[in-house]
Amino acid sequence: MKLTEKQKRFADYFIETGNATESARLAGYSRKTAPDIGHENLQKPHIREYIEVRVAEKDAKRIAKQDEVLEFLTHVLRGQEQEQFPLGLGMGEQKLVKKDLNGADRIKAAELLGKRYGMWVDRQQIDGTLGVQIIDDIGGDPDGADDTAD
Repeated sequence: MKLTEKQKRFADYFIETGNATESARLAGYSRKTAPDIGHENLQKPHIREYIEVRVAEKDAKRIAKQDEVLEFLTHVLRGQEQEQFPLGLGMGEQKLVKKDLNGADRIKAAELLGKRYGMWVDRQQIDGTLGVQIIDDIGGDPDGADDTAD
């Protein structure tokens, strides 16, 4: 089902504000009916689906994926990333200058990449067969009779 223009505006405002009443009011619904319409719109599956898709799109742009993180760490390790820092020029003036990352940053990137690829895991291989031996150290009569009874 296709959203009406008002429903689309409602959904877009809801993504921004997280408030159904305010979103309904901003979308053009009357102040009097905004609380009910806002709640009602959030119950409609096609509006809910539109909101979920839009939020997922925004998250995909905003949150780094695994490949992006690995690529960045690789650039740091290889010295292909630089950082900016303010350089004082005197008389209260500063300018931003780029410098290569220091060795500690590159080592940390190497360590994180190594962990990702399991390079730092101590592996010990133990071969052989073990037999299981059960020892009855509880004691008592195997028939279940109590020795203390006369």
